[in-house]
Amino acid sequence: MTTTVAPAAVDADKDDALKGAPRDWLPLLLVPALAVLAYPLVGNPSTWVTLTIAALAMGMMIFVIASGLTLVFGLMDVLNFGHGAFIAVGAYVAMTVLGTLQGWTQAPSLALNLAALGLATLAAMTATGALGWAFERVIVRPVYGRHLEQILVTTGGLIVAEQLIHVIWGGDQKPMPLPTALRGAITLGDINIEKFRLLAVLVGLVVFGVIALVLQRTKIGLLIRAGVENREMVEALGYRVRRLFVGVFVVGSALAGLGGTLWALYRETLTAAIGGDVIVLVFIVIIIGGLGSVGGCFIGSILVAMMANYTGYVAPKVALASNILLMVAILMWRPQGLYPVAKR
Repeated sequence: MTTTVAPAAVDADKDDALKGAPRDWLPLLLVPALAVLAYPLVGNPSTWVTLTIAALAMGMMIFVIASGLTLVFGLMDVLNFGHGAFIAVGAYVAMTVLGTLQGWTQAPSLALNLAALGLATLAAMTATGALGWAFERVIVRPVYGRHLEQILVTTGGLIVAEQLIHVIWGGDQKPMPLPTALRGAITLGDINIEKFRLLAVLVGLVVFGVIALVLQRTKIGLLIRAGVENREMVEALGYRVRRLFVGVFVVGSALAGLGGTLWALYRETLTAAIGGDVIVLVFIVIIIGGLGSVGGCFIGSILVAMMANYTGYVAPKVALASNILLMVAILMWRPQGLYPVAKR
């Protein structure tokens, strides 16, 4: 048995980008380099620090959203354009739970606020995980290995999900206020750091750490990739590849629900199109990082957020196009992204 699996294991060990532990340190220097280049353009040191910290928070939220899609593509080779549906559903479920816990969210107690937010997040991840299970069985399973059909059917699933949101929650814009203790900012001299953004940074780092740990210390990544390449061989060894596929898809969907909750709280408003609004940034991040690369997705999320924040302050007119220009520049340098995944 060991001899049979060894080639796949060797190939998986080479895929450091997917594992979240890249050995190529050059792309990591892009983050401080971009910050340094932006400093003279921003001019004010306190403003520069505030923008940088805000960008880190935004980047972590984008990463949480994009990490689920990255896992699904990197491990299962599935292009899920319906990922925005999980973002929106997660945000709406969290809004509903927070609405029933107003006594906790409006209390000045940080513990009660975090408890309410934790319950809302758990509900959102459970709902989107269950939706992902159904989505994989009904929509994705018949089109494994066929990318064009995956794009078409998952986009159709996104449209249907958005219409169902209109039916259940209505089509008007909903408020998504932050819990009382997470409003406002911490002031350090002339530097203002919003409390919720600190929480977002912490959540993003925890998600990245858990993903990297699981992919490095378990056989799940190896088994899924081996199952994609040679399903019969892996099943002959006694592993249920279909169940592993479903598990990865459910985890990716649950992460989208978590990210959708954070993004809605960040914007403090919610519409059925919230998934479609952020999905463009998500795909830019995934392309920049390298399709299927968790480590590249992490770096790409930070770069995209920093570019958006700096250009939004320095040159608002080019802010919308700045991330496209960033993507073009990186792809001209590395056509397969910062950390290209083997055989991708």
